[in-house]
Parts: sequence; structure tokens; C-alpha cells
Amino acid sequence: MDLQLQRADLRQFEDGEGGKAKAGLPRLTALIFAVACGLSVANVYFAHPLLDAIARDFAIDPASVGIVVTMTQIGYALGLFFIVPLGDLFDRRKLVVTQAVLSALALIVIGLSPSAAMLLASHAAVGLLAVVVQVLVAYAADLAAPEERGRAVGTVTSGVILGILLARFVAGLIADFAGWRSVYLVSAVLTLVMAAILFRVLPRHEAARPPTSYARLLGSVLLLFVEEPLLRVRAVLALLIFAGFNVLWAPLVLPLAAPPFSLSHTAIGLFGLAGVAGALGARWTGILVDRGRGQLVTGLGLALMAAAWLPIALMSKTLWLLVLGIFMLDLAIQAVHVTNQSLIFARRPDARSRLVGGYTIFYSLGSALGSIASTMTYGAWGWTGVCALGGAIGLAALVFWAVTLRLGG
Repeated sequence: MDLQLQRADLRQFEDGEGGKAKAGLPRLTALIFAVACGLSVANVYFAHPLLDAIARDFAIDPASVGIVVTMTQIGYALGLFFIVPLGDLFDRRKLVVTQAVLSALALIVIGLSPSAAMLLASHAAVGLLAVVVQVLVAYAADLAAPEERGRAVGTVTSGVILGILLARFVAGLIADFAGWRSVYLVSAVLTLVMAAILFRVLPRHEAARPPTSYARLLGSVLLLFVEEPLLRVRAVLALLIFAGFNVLWAPLVLPLAAPPFSLSHTAIGLFGLAGVAGALGARWTGILVDRGRGQLVTGLGLALMAAAWLPIALMSKTLWLLVLGIFMLDLAIQAVHVTNQSLIFARRPDARSRLVGGYTIFYSLGSALGSIASTMTYGAWGWTGVCALGGAIGLAALVFWAVTLRLGG
């Protein structure tokens, strides 16, 4: 594909915001976006507290059961590249609602899966379709006034993080009462309800977009990485922070469900509430970014992320140390994630779907690598090995940020 032609096509998309007055994103609309994003992303993370039950049901070795989460994240990564950029080309209302309906169907297949092969394939499909989250985040950034964009992105992204964390509690609670399969069937119903709400709430008419081919649209995603050092830096940070996030959450059910803790799925899911508190604590991040303090937030967040693994490693002494570590880790990751998105959205106003799609590919790859690496590490070296891995990732992210300080914001 001719690079100059792609560049011209990309610029056609990115002529700015057209000088239109921005009415801003109403708080109620932002809240609906946040709830929709939370429900959608929860579908990707329901498996985490259920891995032991899924392993027993399908006779999967505990050291390999992380492949369930990995398949979901691989599907998610594919959707980020092949589906999310369509938000810069097609009617986002139709795109969002279609994804939600298809996602509900995939969830039903998971709930009824008779084999491990079908289970893994349907989890990949759920991941592929859950990228509706990124379409909505980019949409929220587009609707928000420039001076309030960080706050809007922070509000909607809080819904994403809350969905990830509450997924563990809700999944554990439902699984204890009705089995792990019911988690996905209940979510299928809720996803269909949300599709109906979005069909009514999302704007019915959008500004016309310049025509282009699907191939050029995808090519422009790659071109953004060539042209924007900021995007490259923030994408690598996304990979590292979400690898660290999943190093904790993917195998956590395994030591907590085993002696000496022997906790139920519901009790294990309650630890997600500590993460919820951390995510809510980071809602101010977008406001600081709007004030030009993005690098300060990033540095503090990455330092906190690395430090969080010390109390997590000492959880055998008291589970309150685990609660503290979870709070620290999720506060740090939410802060850096909101900062990342706020900064890259400001660079190319009319390419926000492609920006968030490209950025989140790295987020998803980090999640997939963290999930499989942590469960394998747990199988070989136990919880001490998992904590060493998480701490090393946190330190690597901090060093990378320091080295690329001039490019990262």
C-alpha cells in the first residue's frame, strides 16, 4: 500500500474538529457510557475467579487453565485492530448495538459449551466483540469539550475498570449459587438489555465521514504508530501495566481457593472490591491531565504499581496486606491508563477510534501475556514467583517511562 496515499487519506480524516462548538458530554450520558463499558468488559474477565471450576469441569491442568483468559484476550486484540477503527468510518450507533447483540449470543454459547474446544472458541468470540468498549470510549472523547476531555475519559474509563473488578465478585457470587455456566447466561441477558438502551440513547445521526477503503483504514492505524512517538510510548506502557494487572488477578483464585485459605468464589470475589476502591480513587486523574500534569501522574502511578507487590507478597501473614496491595495496584493502573488515553486522544481528534484501537491492542496483549505467564509461574514457583514477576514488570515500566520521558507526554 502506497505510504503517501495512506498519509493523505489519514490527513483527510484528521482535519481537526471542524471548528464546531462542542456542547460537551452530559454527565448522565457519560454515566450510561460507563455502565455499558463496565458490563461489556466484565464479559472478558468473568473467567478469572472461575478458573478452578472450569479446570475441573473440562479436566484442564491448573497450570494451563490460564489459556481460557488468554484466548479471550487474543480475540480482544484482533477486534481492536479489525473492528474498533470502523468507529471512524461507520455509524457508531449501529456498530455498537450489533456488537452487543452478537456478544450476547457468544455468551450463551459459553454457558452451554459441551467441550473445551467450544469453550475456548466462544471465549475468543466474546473477546473479539467486547471491543465495543473502545468504540464507546473514543465516542465519549469525541463528544466531550476539549477542556473536559480528561474528566470524560476518566469517568468512562472508571466504568471499564469497575467492570473488570466487579466481574470477579459477581461471577464468584453467581457461581457459588448456580454454577459457573450461569454467570455467562445471566450476562447474556444483561448484554441484550444494554443493547436496547444504547439503541435508544446513542445519537441517531452523525457527521458524514470522508469515504475510504477498509484496507486504507486499517493501514492508517499502522501509520499512526509511525508518525506518533507518543502513541508508541503510551502503548508500551499499556502493555506493561495490564500485564502486571493480570499477573495478580489471573492466578489469585488458585492460592485463595487452596489451603490454608480455602475461600469460596464469593469470598475471593470480594477482593475485587479493594480494586474498586482503587479505581474510584483514580477518577481525579483526568482532571490532573487536563491541567497538564500527565507526566507527574504517570511517574507516581508506576512507582506505586511496583511498590504494591510488597504487601501482596506478604499476604500469608494477613489477607489485609493483600487488600492493601490490590488497592495500590488498581489505583496506579487506573491512573496511568486514564492518562495514556487522555494524552493520545488530544493528538489526533478525528482518529480517536483508531488511536484507542491501536493503543488497546498493546493493553490486550499485555493482559494475555500476563495471564498465561502468571499461571505458569504459579505452577512452577508458587505465589512467591508470581509476586517476583509482578514486581519486575512494575519496575520495568517505571524504567521505560523514565527513559522515554521526553516522548511520553
